[in-house]
Amino acid sequence: MAGVGDDHPCGSCIIKHPPYSVARAALRYEGACRTLIHAFKYQYKSHLRRPLGLLTAQILASFAADLKPELLVPTPLHISRLRSRGFNQSVLLAEVLARQWGIPLLRQGLVRIRPTVPQMELNREQRLRNLRGAFSVKDASLVANRRIMLVDDVFTTGSTLAECARALLQAGCSDVCAVTVAHAP
Repeated sequence: MAGVGDDHPCGSCIIKHPPYSVARAALRYEGACRTLIHAFKYQYKSHLRRPLGLLTAQILASFAADLKPELLVPTPLHISRLRSRGFNQSVLLAEVLARQWGIPLLRQGLVRIRPTVPQMELNREQRLRNLRGAFSVKDASLVANRRIMLVDDVFTTGSTLAECARALLQAGCSDVCAVTVAHAP
């Protein structure tokens, strides 16, 4: 993960190169940003997708333009979590980004094939184990030989993006990059 607005890899990416080529966050996950994202996800304030998405689209516009992704793919929720929350925050954010950047959105390109413990409840090692094999590509022909940009709300350890990228690359996509609203310090 490059630092916010910077072109240098973070320490984690230097130690162990992730399967995605590059990732960028618009903001740091602290203060008002953290409060808004928590309200968005856990207090069911889905209307916050617009300001969070527009801010992300504006800050990361040149990043997206330089990478020229062919499709935006949101990180999926397992159906049980989707039912309890009522929405997938990554899909809502990706809809805003797709409109702003003029990039097609593949809403269900990835599926979460098994339920997992919420990542925020786990440490780094547990997060990595928790998500192994949790994602699958719904239709490989839609992503084969395409440049994909993953969309998620928060980058913490990168394990969600890494597992999503692995599934996409195994399905034959040519490159995976990622954007998030925020990056945990």
